[in-house]
Amino acid sequence: MDTSKWINMKVRIILQIVLICLFLPNLMYAKAGVYTIKSPNKQICVELRQRDGGLVYSIKNEDEIVLDYSKLGIRLNKIDLSDNLSIISALTQKQITDKYSLISGKKANCIYYGNERTFEIENANGNMMDIIFRVSNDGVAFRYVVKNTKKTDDEFFIKKEFTTFNFKHFAKTWLHPREKAGTGWCHTQPSYEENFQQNISVGTKSLYNEGWTFPALFKTERTWVLLSETDVSTNYCASHLSNNVVNGEYSLAFPDSIETTTDGDSSQPHSKLDWATPWRLMIIGTNLGRIVESTLSTDLAFPSKVGKCLFAKSGIASWSWALLNDSATIFSVQKDFIDYAATMKWLYCLIDAMWDTQIGYNKIRELSEYAKSKNVGLWLWYNSVGNWNDTPQTPRDKLIDPGIRKNEFERLHEFGIKGIKVDFFPGEGQSVMKYQQDILKDAATYELMVNFHGSTFPRGWTRTYPNLMSTEAVKGFEYRTFNQMNENVVASHCCMLPFTRNVVAPMDFTPLCFSEIKNIKRTTSNAFELALPIIFESGVQHYVETPDGMKNVPEYVRNLLTDIPAAWDDIKFIDGYPGEYVVLARKKGNKWYLAGINGKNTPITLNLDISFMKQKMVNIISDGHSNRTFSINQISILKNASINIQLNSNGGFIIY
Repeated sequence: MDTSKWINMKVRIILQIVLICLFLPNLMYAKAGVYTIKSPNKQICVELRQRDGGLVYSIKNEDEIVLDYSKLGIRLNKIDLSDNLSIISALTQKQITDKYSLISGKKANCIYYGNERTFEIENANGNMMDIIFRVSNDGVAFRYVVKNTKKTDDEFFIKKEFTTFNFKHFAKTWLHPREKAGTGWCHTQPSYEENFQQNISVGTKSLYNEGWTFPALFKTERTWVLLSETDVSTNYCASHLSNNVVNGEYSLAFPDSIETTTDGDSSQPHSKLDWATPWRLMIIGTNLGRIVESTLSTDLAFPSKVGKCLFAKSGIASWSWALLNDSATIFSVQKDFIDYAATMKWLYCLIDAMWDTQIGYNKIRELSEYAKSKNVGLWLWYNSVGNWNDTPQTPRDKLIDPGIRKNEFERLHEFGIKGIKVDFFPGEGQSVMKYQQDILKDAATYELMVNFHGSTFPRGWTRTYPNLMSTEAVKGFEYRTFNQMNENVVASHCCMLPFTRNVVAPMDFTPLCFSEIKNIKRTTSNAFELALPIIFESGVQHYVETPDGMKNVPEYVRNLLTDIPAAWDDIKFIDGYPGEYVVLARKKGNKWYLAGINGKNTPITLNLDISFMKQKMVNIISDGHSNRTFSINQISILKNASINIQLNSNGGFIIY
């Protein structure tokens, strides 16, 4: 053989061996069934692999492990899709783009960009499901779709969802404890009205040993993660985090068996196939602004099922109940509160519980006609109850039966009523999810807006049902009136909510009280209270303050409160830390409103960049010489793009 040919052949062989050595690990890696999905900006990466017969996933953010290998899978009554699984195919990653508008939400116009990859999974018996991952620049979501492989018409039950979220042992978390179903006042739990356990170690047991409600906030070494879920349809229950945490691995749990609207019905999911679960949702970012500003909860929700709901308009409402209670639900007082709303140029007045017996339908019609003459619309309170609790407030038994409900809504439409506040739901079972969505559908038919109280938070429903303006699912103002203990921690509690509950859906905290609370020593300053309607987002914002109390504040405060909107075009996180302090800016049209509150018992000084407001002059309202007074100053932003703000203990401010 020619020497040169022999040398060339030898070189080629050596090169082939080198190439095999270089790429063999990757070939083996792919053969082992490891797949990745990355966000459009490449910062978030999900890895899916097979392990011990099942499937696991992990998440990195900027090369930090956010979630270690966490379990996937579900088990139905006749199909086990948790073990002996094979990945049949991994479809090519594709880009998803979506644009939509919201009536109620932190942003009026939302744009979603994400990468989607679907994995076809098969068990040993030939049953199949898809696992769909979507990864955007602000987080990760996935859902299961159980396929009707055997072409059956049977209904199936999901016995267990094996989804877990596996955090490192050093992670910290801010969690809302779940209450024991069927306990509490008139057996109304769970009502989702607790204080968060703050900055606790992963694995800490829940206060009531019942696990944790969504959303749940975690902090790894460098990354914040908010766990939640969205797009819960009528064929699934809402879920929560189990109390059984092993080495930082949180598992998904279904509702208690009694969390249903119908005796004998299962609270757990049941449906025919094909069957898609809700999206399991993780909002992810190294900056808290990524959490606070995210619209991922509605980005992944089903588009409107009830049209555009052009009748639904966000707005402020006067409200007597918070400070005056049931005894004020009488004709004369409610007429005064209609006049109050008209004077303040607010769109609505809410007439709360007992209106049917203490005012009556005929006089409600009269009040509605009077309110219309003042350019004010009425909202009416309803008890959702069937037989799941003992709450005595009326009207009862008007909504659970579909026929009665439609007749009631038709009457309200004839009266010109604008919305309903529905209270005291039994929890998170599938029948409850269906009941609430049936209410929303029927309410839309009769041009009624809806606000759910004594209820879990809506999973993306402000997009799917645009007439849903708000939901409670929060320990709101009313608890401040019950005892001093609640009042003593309210400032810190308020500083938790923009990072947790209010991230995923509008929240009817019912803010703004300048008056003293009977038998309670109010701990927050008046400027703190003034900031809350900007800090908190709710499509209908019920102000607690009464007509007499509003007369006692400066005219510039009243003027501002005629101007603050209830729905926003944009949001900007400025500064803050969960449970300690928060500064947010919200935009409507060409106006920015910036507000801050201090949840600590010591003053803090903040340096804030407000150049984005792009106004020549701004007003700053802050605490005056006492926490019951205000001060106002005007500054030029052009010369002072960065300003120092001192926040008093439990104090606040607004820049507008």
